Amino acid sequence: MTTAALIAELRRLLGPEAVFSRPEELAVYECDAYTVPKMRPEAVVLPRTTDEVAAVVRLCAGARVPFVPRGAGTGLSGGTLPLRGGVMIGLSRMNRIVSVDIANRRAIVEAGLVNLRLTEAVSDRGLCFAPDPSSQMVSTIGGNVAENAGGPHTLKYGVTTNHVLGVELVLPDGTVVWCGAAVEDLPGLDLTGVVVGSEGTFGIVTKAIVRLVPLPQGWRTLLAIFPSIDAASRAVSGILGAGVTPAALEMIDQTMLRAIEAAFHYGFPTDAGAVLLVELDGIEAGLSTQADRVEKVCGESGAVEVRRARDADERAHFWKARKLAVGTVGRLAPSVATQDGVIPRTKLPEALKRIDEIAARHRVRICHVFHAGDGNLHPVTLFDERDADEVQRVLAAGMDILRVCIDLGGSLTGEHGIGTEKLDAMALMFSDDDLAVFRRVREAFNPDGLCNPGKVVPTGAECRELRVKQAAAPGAWV
Repeated sequence: MTTAALIAELRRLLGPEAVFSRPEELAVYECDAYTVPKMRPEAVVLPRTTDEVAAVVRLCAGARVPFVPRGAGTGLSGGTLPLRGGVMIGLSRMNRIVSVDIANRRAIVEAGLVNLRLTEAVSDRGLCFAPDPSSQMVSTIGGNVAENAGGPHTLKYGVTTNHVLGVELVLPDGTVVWCGAAVEDLPGLDLTGVVVGSEGTFGIVTKAIVRLVPLPQGWRTLLAIFPSIDAASRAVSGILGAGVTPAALEMIDQTMLRAIEAAFHYGFPTDAGAVLLVELDGIEAGLSTQADRVEKVCGESGAVEVRRARDADERAHFWKARKLAVGTVGRLAPSVATQDGVIPRTKLPEALKRIDEIAARHRVRICHVFHAGDGNLHPVTLFDERDADEVQRVLAAGMDILRVCIDLGGSLTGEHGIGTEKLDAMALMFSDDDLAVFRRVREAFNPDGLCNPGKVVPTGAECRELRVKQAAAPGAWV
């Protein structure tokens, strides 16, 4: 089928207002928030129903045309890059809350629903949707499911997979199935758990059955100011070692803090080496005691000041600064690449020191804002993507950061996924046999490889080649 015939058939199925094919229209879809590689699909469609998604998928499958699902485009690993062209299926118009079951604390939502909208819809009933990626003001539930997104409150509440009971899935041949159901501990294979985090390579999630959790009775939110990253890192282990489980425990370094203060003027100390944002929540009784314990541990770890949010407005300021932090670095550089490796939190000082060495070796600038409580690092590399040499140094630095994470007993990703960005790094953590099993699982869902091709799992040949290169590198993890 020619491109012109494909586009004509898509318009017949969905209507001309739901199909985009002009170059200026496709430019918007050439990358997600990982902007280093760019590639345009041949067409973008915006269906409004599961039936329309299934019709598009059947058309693509019959014509052997690759297709890629996309939500809000906030992904950070190149997961929506149309590596083989084809059709991009945007789900942003499928944004309804289908139903809410307050008594059973459940909701059924469409994939294009913005994350925060669900909590806003049920908060007056004392409930919320716990997964809260920093992009939750714009990121969609379907994208969160694809990447198994986390967020600052992952430490206490878990990631997306802990809050999804079932999904409606359009398989790569256009068949519509449900995995899971609105019950706990469904007997049989946990296909929902397999689909969550599969990055759109098993099919297209069009609806999700999600858990709702009670809003806590109270909060205590603290901003602890430290002279150095080392001191802040010691406090992270100290807080958890003292028997306190914060809802969130975030770290921001000096470079990032200065950008935040320049943007919001909240009075944050720009001379601090690092700050910790610590939030405690739960039953009101006992929260102040826990906050006292956190403040004591921070003081013993070298904090020069600990501020407690005086009211809801100040708490909102603290969180706005954290959740919009990466957006403020546009003041520092025209482009950023945010890494997503995970380490044991006791290894924070060593990891951050080694990342500084990587930055110096590759002559790039790196700043930090990350989920310190669960060791999910987000080194933010500042650069200019118009400088080809600098781009290569940024990519090399990113790979070295992932090597450090694996070397320290961690993993390649906490919530951003593998996508295309970390594809070659999979061989650092998994054997050829491991990857062969991953491919077999993917092929069970996606036998023709048309659904989001080229993501997550590299071919065996690519893995062997990378292992040879790694083995030849001094000090490489193999």
